[in-house]
Amino acid sequence: MLWATLLSGFLLLSAIPFGLSRDLRNTEDRSKRSIDLNDVYYSKMRQNRLPSEVTPTSYHVDIKIPFIESNQFNGRVKINLTWSDTSDRITLNVHPNLEISLVSVRLIKLPLDEAKSDNQIYIARTERQDRKSWYIIHLEQMLKNGSACEVDITYFGNLTTNETTGLYKSAYMDIEGRKHPFIATYLQLDNAQKMFPCMDEPPYKATFKLSVLYPKGLTARTNTPSIFRRELSDKIEEEFEETPRMSTNQLALVISDLENIEPVKEINEMDGKKLHVKVWGRKEFMESLLHVPDKVVMIINYMQDYFNSSIGLPKLDVMAIPMYSTSKASDNWGLMFFKESELSSSLVWTTTYELLYQWIGQSVTPYRRNDAPVNKALNSFLASMATIDLSPNETQGKWPMTMLYPLYYEFAQTAPFSRVAGIRQEATWTKAELVFRMFNYTLGHDLFQRSVRNFFHQQSKEDRRTFFANDIFTYLNDVANETDNLPPGLTINGIAASWINRDRVPLVTVIRDYETGKINLSQKVYLRDIPPQSTAKVSYQWDIPIVMQAQNKLNFSNTKPTVWLKKENIPKNLTISDITDKDNFIIVNPEEIGMFPVNYDSCNWKMLSQYLQGPDREKIPPLTRAKLLHDAWNLAYAGELCFSVALNMTLFLKEEKSHVVWEPVFTMIHHIGRRIEGLDVYLKFEAYIRSLLKPLYLELGENPQPNEPSWKIHMRGLMQNFLCRAGYEPCVKEARDQFKKWLTDEEPDKGNPVANKFLCPVFKWGTDEEWEFGLQRVINFPKTSLARKQNERTYLLKTLAGCPKDANKIERLLQVAVLDQNENFTDADIHLIFSMLTGSATGYKTLFNFLLEHWYTVKEQFENKTFLWDGIVNFATSSFNTQEGYDKVNQLYMDHQDEFETAEAIIKKALRIIYQETEWNEENVPVIDAWLMKNLSKEDLEAIATATSALSSTTTVPTTIKQGDQETRFLG
Repeated sequence: MLWATLLSGFLLLSAIPFGLSRDLRNTEDRSKRSIDLNDVYYSKMRQNRLPSEVTPTSYHVDIKIPFIESNQFNGRVKINLTWSDTSDRITLNVHPNLEISLVSVRLIKLPLDEAKSDNQIYIARTERQDRKSWYIIHLEQMLKNGSACEVDITYFGNLTTNETTGLYKSAYMDIEGRKHPFIATYLQLDNAQKMFPCMDEPPYKATFKLSVLYPKGLTARTNTPSIFRRELSDKIEEEFEETPRMSTNQLALVISDLENIEPVKEINEMDGKKLHVKVWGRKEFMESLLHVPDKVVMIINYMQDYFNSSIGLPKLDVMAIPMYSTSKASDNWGLMFFKESELSSSLVWTTTYELLYQWIGQSVTPYRRNDAPVNKALNSFLASMATIDLSPNETQGKWPMTMLYPLYYEFAQTAPFSRVAGIRQEATWTKAELVFRMFNYTLGHDLFQRSVRNFFHQQSKEDRRTFFANDIFTYLNDVANETDNLPPGLTINGIAASWINRDRVPLVTVIRDYETGKINLSQKVYLRDIPPQSTAKVSYQWDIPIVMQAQNKLNFSNTKPTVWLKKENIPKNLTISDITDKDNFIIVNPEEIGMFPVNYDSCNWKMLSQYLQGPDREKIPPLTRAKLLHDAWNLAYAGELCFSVALNMTLFLKEEKSHVVWEPVFTMIHHIGRRIEGLDVYLKFEAYIRSLLKPLYLELGENPQPNEPSWKIHMRGLMQNFLCRAGYEPCVKEARDQFKKWLTDEEPDKGNPVANKFLCPVFKWGTDEEWEFGLQRVINFPKTSLARKQNERTYLLKTLAGCPKDANKIERLLQVAVLDQNENFTDADIHLIFSMLTGSATGYKTLFNFLLEHWYTVKEQFENKTFLWDGIVNFATSSFNTQEGYDKVNQLYMDHQDEFETAEAIIKKALRIIYQETEWNEENVPVIDAWLMKNLSKEDLEAIATATSALSSTTTVPTTIKQGDQETRFLG
């Protein structure tokens, strides 16, 4: 649900006609699809793809682990193979750690035009290519299309003991300290070849029959039910039912002493059968899993109804695996492995998301791994929709905003992902999920569900069980063609491509002509930052569904587009008749149906602002109210809308109670606040935000109440965080009282008894003594301690550098870490300090003055440390945003013009950035200031004037601002 996974990749789109053969021989023709994510990431994998002349039809895998104490296992695999082209070799994936002891090949079938001799096929030689993990069996004769053989391989290998891959062994400790070893599999990403010789690529589907020998006292589970079990003296032999056709990485096995519980609720019968569910965990953890079986049943019943199908297997085991170290659950078909903390969670979304893979991802699988991201996106969307129905409070205020807003911010940068390139792939998956959401609205829930059902039922046929990324969009298109939801010339595939393949989103501008009754619609790339003149202009176009609502006939259940703003429109705009008269506002893209902000003419914005301040505000759903507010602020930030108009859109917040609407406000407080911090207008801006926060904060109360919803706790925390940063006295007092526990500790370096949330308020508003104590804890932090982790020290250092608003504290830190060259500060620490100082005007101004005063000392000290020299120049100069700041940085450049060396380009770039920031401030700050002067109370303005006057004569001045019944004390 949240896009935070750090991976890399990019999106490739091209037009490939649907309906081509799925024969493996056509792999290269089909590898480029319309929605083909991750292509570069997997290019190396494609270089090592197996030859496609021979394909498997079945495996019989026999694994023997007679002693749990041993780290070895014996194996035998019989693979039935068929020839689709003439070849005299069989190429399998075999990990270098597997030792093969015996190989034979038996002929099963020859083409009809060949005379059958004997069943023996003679092996000329075998060859291992460890770099590719290939094992090649060279035959003495050529076999033609239609031939079939059985390869019989006996081998042995080592259980993986240091990581969760292949067939691995791990253990957990019970409460009495006894060790409980267990064996499990993780065969994703080419790890099946660590367990048995195979064709370890997703398209090579076959049936699997697994036999296992293991120590008595344990239980074995795999994808299918047991069909034979025999107890020997100290061992168990067990054989399991043959699976349907599936990929090697779907096979799963666990041998353990885990216990199970079954649900009280029943799985609904589907296709004349009823799925049998068990939830497994270690004995001492079972109490934490008591709610899980019925939750799983609830979700499965919902998804069976959605797909009109079961998962295709008779049973499903869901296991909480101790010490499970993979990044996500292993959702093997019929046997799922979770981390204990994930399975025991009360959240519905996470469990739903993983269970969905039993249908799309296991019953049907992506053809190649670069088809998998659309699988992830579709499942994530379906999980969110299911959660809205099954547990609505869980997603309220979080979805889709937690995905949309970060996309808007990142894609509106001049160079998206230039600072956080690793999340590009996750962002692309997120875009695909939001595209599915857009189609769910514009096609309608019923049509969307029908297309997903059609997709699943067609692809889950026994001769397929695979899909390409583009297939789901093709099924959506087929259903859309049965309606008039799409205008002529548009396809779902083409629409999806225009959204998913670009690291941008559009801005739609809606200008109403109130005299002629016309609406002009236009689109362009949305940018929040002004791009440098040297940046090439981007002129992307999208196919955009325009869903409209009018004030006099609000009906937010109607999500059919009024019109599509097509990328082929020439000129790049579209004029349509207005949907209402001049006395009523319109809303375009309600509920964030599409991934785009909307700008209006000033008259429509004014009507929206007035309506939101009136008694009928809640006729507009919370998500749409949030969108209007979010769009207005972001457009003003980007220079697309006058700030006075955007600020007018915040006036209704004094009466707003919905946390959904408030969620984006805090981000914008941060964004705008950073632009104007250090300027006179900042105190007025803070005062206005306090006036907005006050009513809801008083209603929420300072302390959590029993059984209150999670959104209240979250919202109270956000408000307290803002007030705390602004010096709210109760918050600062609580933080200092907590910090005193550490301050008075006789052995303060043994551990930190203070919660992290209290550190910043103390270092910002507390005494020099408290801050110095924190500095000494960083200096004296134990270098080798099992009880304390280095990330504690890192967080402490971050707050010491980033929180103070007193220049003296920052100067002290720079003196110790840089000038004194204290040995307890590494180069990485120094770089971290520099970067944290950019978080406040006091920080970067102090760093600039430090560089200016100690230029030659710092330059000499960093002579052979380019990253520190470049870092200090960058962090000390690039955050200024006024003409005064530009003049200071420019003077520094002129005074040391020939001395910047590697930082020459950095200082020049900083000057360009400051120039642009200065333009932004000169254009917007007077507007913001005038609006605040008009809308702040007389009491607030007088208190600010007093604080400003006092600030000129002292560093820290207590200022008291009365707010109704509650008095809030701020430190200037």
